[in-house]
Amino acid sequence: MSAECTDVEGIRLVTLRGEIDQDVKDVLTEALMSCDGTMPPRTVVDLSGVTFIDSSGINVFIAAYQAVGGSQGWLRMAGAQTSVLRVFQLVGLDQVIGCHPTVEQALTA
Repeated sequence: MSAECTDVEGIRLVTLRGEIDQDVKDVLTEALMSCDGTMPPRTVVDLSGVTFIDSSGINVFIAAYQAVGGSQGWLRMAGAQTSVLRVFQLVGLDQVIGCHPTVEQALTA
């Protein structure tokens, strides 16, 4: 998995590519955190390049969601492929974290 982080008008955009599993959960956690080790208050995760996610990735996203909830921030997912979105739906994550078809929609929701 690879991760690229950018800033879009004060919102952290994390673009992920590859598979998210136990082997890369630490990389994912690091990509979601800012330089000081805290979760930025507003984050969009671009999942359009992610082809697989397991429970390790789900757990990282839940922890990230909980980290921003206390600061009145938010975490949004964008562009998830059908297989990844299906996993989110099976575990109910799409009911907790906003899932949007595109990055643009997630940034402006």
